[in-house]
Amino acid sequence: MSGHSKWATIKRKKGASDAKRGRIFTKLIREIAVAAKNGGGDPDGNPRLRTVLEKARAANMPADNVTRAIKRGTGELEGITYEESVMEGYGPGGTAVIFDVLTDNRNRTLSEIRNVLSKNGGNLGEAGCVAWNFSKKGILIFDKKDVAEDTLMEAALDAGAEDIKDDDEHFTVLTEPSAFEAVKKTLLDKGMKPGTAEVTMVPQNSVTLTGSEAERMIKLIEALEDNDDVQNVYSNFDISKEEMERMGG
Repeated sequence: MSGHSKWATIKRKKGASDAKRGRIFTKLIREIAVAAKNGGGDPDGNPRLRTVLEKARAANMPADNVTRAIKRGTGELEGITYEESVMEGYGPGGTAVIFDVLTDNRNRTLSEIRNVLSKNGGNLGEAGCVAWNFSKKGILIFDKKDVAEDTLMEAALDAGAEDIKDDDEHFTVLTEPSAFEAVKKTLLDKGMKPGTAEVTMVPQNSVTLTGSEAERMIKLIEALEDNDDVQNVYSNFDISKEEMERMGG
């Protein structure tokens, strides 16, 4: 889990200066449309849609964009059909990488992803080559300065959380995906607001990289995240606190 917490911290610190709003909106619009297509346009009865709408609000996406995306998903407006898939591969130092893809042209996306991986010391693998090392979990990451450990632990476990990890400057609450919404609501109702809250792929084992390998891995993740067709990137990449500080994270 430590790798995820540190990478989330790096992204939050970088986000204010280099977030590309247009690309973020493109990804959110696709996810909203697919979520609405698969589960309906009512967020109260569609947890996936509800989650992505929270992301859209956090990104300050205009309400009109959100409404149109939902209507495209439900068929009220004409829209592009996106294919969902999961791709797997390897990064520098033997790290594992998984990424969720939404595309209207699988061959184009496959070519682009192969190119990104090869330019950054990675390669695409077969289905299942690294998935065995990941489990889907709900995670809520809190800065230690914002919450008391005993209070967080009691509230989270009572609400159905699986575990709480202590990681340098953070506490990470782990849940089963089915319990994520209930745990998040309970903690928010008690005034504990996480810096990161999402259902994600958590690695069972991590690979710690240093120096040029760590830098190449970060560039690889950023390049994948910059691709419009890649919705989410997961990795078992970890980095030491000292290395993160050296890199300015």
